[in-house]
Amino acid sequence: MNAENFEASERLVNATYVRQGSQGRRAHELRFRTLLEQGKCPEVGWDESTIELFLHELAIMDSNNFLGNCGVGEREGRVSSGLVARRHYRLIHGIGRSGDISAVQPKAAGSSLLNKLTNSVVLDIIKLAGVRTASCCFVVPMATGMSLTLCFLTLRHKRPKAKYIIWPRIDQKSCFKSMITAGFEPVVIENILEGDELRTDLRAVEAKIQDLGADNILCVHSTTSCFAPRVPDRLEELAEICARYDIPHIVNNAYGVQSSKCMHLIQQGARRGRIDAFVQSLDKNFMVPVGGAIIAGFSDSFIQEISKMYPGRASASPSLDVLITLLSLGTKGYQQLLKERKDMFSYLSSEVKKLAEACSERLLNTPHNPISLAMSLKNLDEQSGAAITQLGSMLFTRQVSGARVVPLGSKQTVSGYAFKGFMSHTNEYHCAYLNAASAIGMTKQDVDVFLKRLDKCLKALRQGKNSEEGISVTNEEVVSEMEKCHVTEGNAKDCGR
Repeated sequence: MNAENFEASERLVNATYVRQGSQGRRAHELRFRTLLEQGKCPEVGWDESTIELFLHELAIMDSNNFLGNCGVGEREGRVSSGLVARRHYRLIHGIGRSGDISAVQPKAAGSSLLNKLTNSVVLDIIKLAGVRTASCCFVVPMATGMSLTLCFLTLRHKRPKAKYIIWPRIDQKSCFKSMITAGFEPVVIENILEGDELRTDLRAVEAKIQDLGADNILCVHSTTSCFAPRVPDRLEELAEICARYDIPHIVNNAYGVQSSKCMHLIQQGARRGRIDAFVQSLDKNFMVPVGGAIIAGFSDSFIQEISKMYPGRASASPSLDVLITLLSLGTKGYQQLLKERKDMFSYLSSEVKKLAEACSERLLNTPHNPISLAMSLKNLDEQSGAAITQLGSMLFTRQVSGARVVPLGSKQTVSGYAFKGFMSHTNEYHCAYLNAASAIGMTKQDVDVFLKRLDKCLKALRQGKNSEEGISVTNEEVVSEMEKCHVTEGNAKDCGR
């Protein structure tokens, strides 16, 4: 409805009422204008009706939604199912063009605008979260591993002689396979043990660079967010080494946006040395479906090179999901989620510590890890070697997801590389342990229910019961636990169910 249509409406409805409706419409449009002019996440989140109106306005700018459009090409935004069309708000053309994922599509102005706005809003959030000097980013419709691969492939053109990637060890398959998929040879740098923490061996990194030769090294591939007892890499020192030897530096920041400590490490690394790009997951940091990541950095030209390396157009779904989420939350809403996550980490730590002490175990001392913690399982391991892996299956059967039970001496081969002590980030850690993490969206009820079920499983194992005897869970138990969390069908998600 434009001004002419509102004026025409006054012939049918009282002019006072029409003007009131026009003012209501104007309130929505002012929000749109502010977003388009500033390209920043709104401070206060939008209501759903405003977001849906905005998406509709974008959709009708795409040629597939033009009245009377006649498409004679092979890609004309045709969708057979109305349900699929509505699921995507009729934004069917995707993002980018065949030569650049960030390029504008002539016949999809609305989808192109969606792409540009999403990248701008996400950059605003990255700065808000702590990397204030980040200058450029884009959303890519691939998860973290493949996004890292895209970064490595881009560097190949800048360093054609290089075939090695220096990688401080973290036992997570996708980041390791990202290097293999790109065609490079990972050089694994074992971590060093400091107390309970596994930390970056800087001397080993520098020695390996000198041994292989800087020109033969594609980059250093470091990590921020990780499972305890490993802690974020010494990013500042690694960045200084990279600057000194003129070697690119790619950071796997998978779920680090939600941690002010991880983001501070990236900011300081870029200030003191060299960080070329850092990659983070959409689903882990913004509570959207799996399938997207953010590639960000401090050089517009390099980030644009990465975007041009992506072959073909791309799905707009990850961009659409994160834009809807951030417009709904606003900066205040997202900052509140970050604060709640940090509070939950403190609560989880204190409660796991109490449970550990009651079981003659201990909470491992990993102060440099701001998201994940670990509880020793030394006594349980001594009681029965099989009890460690059995605990993992017991928790899973009791509908506890995300907890990791790490036994001693586990071996695994990943893409032809043999890892001893796999999952523990080192060849020989001093005890078996259990991991839990306080990620964005976690609630107090999640922690309470987890601890109750963990306690029950541990007691069953100490009593020598098998998995079936020790973990049988009935519908009545589930209902009872949910009632204690004050859960109803309408707010079940608040209890992590």
